[in-house]
Amino acid sequence: MTEKENSKRYDLEERTHKFARDVRAFVKELPKTTANIEDGKQLIRSSGSMGANYIEANEALSKKDFVMRIKIARKESKETKYWLSLIDMNNNSSLEKGRLRLLKEAGELMMIFSAIMRKSQ
Repeated sequence: MTEKENSKRYDLEERTHKFARDVRAFVKELPKTTANIEDGKQLIRSSGSMGANYIEANEALSKKDFVMRIKIARKESKETKYWLSLIDMNNNSSLEKGRLRLLKEAGELMMIFSAIMRKSQ
């Protein structure tokens, strides 16, 4: 692995970690409805799983294992977008702005994982 590839790998590890932390901060600000509490739990799980699976991919024992972990990270990014779309903002424009930013980042991460997957197969 070249130094540039190694640097990109750790940048993406940091980026997915930051995203998971941003999601957690967002969930703390949500109205405490039953639906938001349950959807928030799922959102936290899927956003954290994205980065965890990317880290696992980087430690993969085989190319097949690497590709499978990247596919899971991509799946988790799609799931994160789903849970974000279900959250009730209660007409709070500040929360809606935060949700849109997180949706954009989840989409970008999904495209990155897709590109890694295509290049690895």
